[in-house]
Amino acid sequence: MRSFVLSPAAGKRLIAKALATHPAVEAALKSGTVVIIAGTTNGYVAEEILAKIGQVEGFSKERFFRGVTLPPWMPTNDAGMLHDMSEFPGDVVIKKGIWQRGKTILNAVDDLEEGDVILKGANALDPWSNRAAVLIGHPRGGTIGLAIQAVVGRRVRLIIPVGLEKRIFGDLDDLANKLNAPGAEGPRLLPVPGEVFTEIEAIALLSGARAELAAAGGVSGAEGSIWLAVDGSEEEMEKAEELLGSVAAEPAFEL
Repeated sequence: MRSFVLSPAAGKRLIAKALATHPAVEAALKSGTVVIIAGTTNGYVAEEILAKIGQVEGFSKERFFRGVTLPPWMPTNDAGMLHDMSEFPGDVVIKKGIWQRGKTILNAVDDLEEGDVILKGANALDPWSNRAAVLIGHPRGGTIGLAIQAVVGRRVRLIIPVGLEKRIFGDLDDLANKLNAPGAEGPRLLPVPGEVFTEIEAIALLSGARAELAAAGGVSGAEGSIWLAVDGSEEEMEKAEELLGSVAAEPAFEL
């Protein structure tokens, strides 16, 4: 067994590299539709998937989000969005291997069908029950509200890329009941059904090694970092060490 430290940005890159090889994503890239809903983690995912199909030119993750969590001293509106939305590029919609530039989940959701894939990030992770939840600022449920129509209505697959730094304690349903109650203030919370995909699943998919969260924290740019204890066969550990080394120096995400 060996321990590794991953910053939040390195974790995002690791998750993205793995999702570009996910069997459901690869199948949908060939014959179906993949929708990557804008978000900071999904910016990395979009980069990796678009690079895989040779269409990354023209994509930038710098503005690939609708709402973000920022330090209290940075100006946002009440929904947690930057004031200027003019540079928002849209979600990444890939149909039969071709990036449909400028389209969003709103344009694509009615045409999605079984076998298609939606990738949507999350704001809260319960790793013990393998569930995730999304903060809601939009009065109609935002993009996850749109995605759920296809997921529960037509069996479209929902994959939730989410870093372990977003882990919470407690029951997500109980937390949602509190945040969504009349009289509460701030964003609402929606636990969602889907395949939760963290750094742990990424390591397993790309190397076969087993990882578990062992510790967390740091300073001087390591804030939010995680310690992962990884074990496996000699071959699996070689792959894991090479993989984690390749993302270790990923620079922090900056607006």
